[in-house]
Amino acid sequence: MTQTTTIQALIDNYDALLLDAYGVLVTAGGSLPGAAAVVQNLASRGRPYFVVTNDASRLPGAIAARLQGLGLPIEAERVVSSGALLTPYFREHGLAGCHTAVFGPADSQTYVRDAGGVVVEPGEAFDVLAVCDEHDTPFLEGANEALSSAYAQLERGATPRLVLPNPDLIAPHGHGRFGFTAGALALLIEHGLALRYPERDDLRFDALGKPQTPLFDEAIRRAGSRNVVMIGDQLATDIAGANAAGIDSALITGGVATASIPAGGPQPTWLLPPLGDA
Repeated sequence: MTQTTTIQALIDNYDALLLDAYGVLVTAGGSLPGAAAVVQNLASRGRPYFVVTNDASRLPGAIAARLQGLGLPIEAERVVSSGALLTPYFREHGLAGCHTAVFGPADSQTYVRDAGGVVVEPGEAFDVLAVCDEHDTPFLEGANEALSSAYAQLERGATPRLVLPNPDLIAPHGHGRFGFTAGALALLIEHGLALRYPERDDLRFDALGKPQTPLFDEAIRRAGSRNVVMIGDQLATDIAGANAAGIDSALITGGVATASIPAGGPQPTWLLPPLGDA
């Protein structure tokens, strides 16, 4: 049964903390109340912590730089990002040299190039479609281009591979506002493919980030312990992923999720108030 706890109790009782970025530490509008105090507390205690994020729009150094600019002194080596999962994915599926259409800014394209992909525009012929982020590509126009290009290739008998480093559907923007993210864009494209090719069950995105376990596995490896807790604001990604990885979790309220936890869905170990309420 989920019990209420405090951030200090989690710091005291776990060897390391895994922190989601959006909805826990920051929103699109800036850092959240209490986040800086928690980071400083962890540093003063010498307690390991890692930012485990589905953000595939920035390289770890850029994510750390943004956090630092918001008053959170977090180093790049503490960032575990879903964009980095593209490299083992491309290696596993033999995708080096494949033309890859990328949704996302320059760092998303760098992740793909580092993985061995050759970046092309979403409207061009592609072997791989990587939906990393909803920014820097007009949402609907980009989806239209990618869908039309995928249709054309399927009509020629080619099947493009679809990969989704960031499966998040929505993210908090701050001040009570929310927005659709990369996972929602991928879902839109998936539905478009299913309408035209209802007999094909292979035209689905391979999700890499949370709730899949590789990000958690990497964070556990860096922590050097399985006595860790994942603190996140989304049941479907943070909590479900922690459950799948076999570690404890704390659902923080005030982000995407509320304090109401549906029965039958992912269940967190702990319920945590926003960091600023501590």
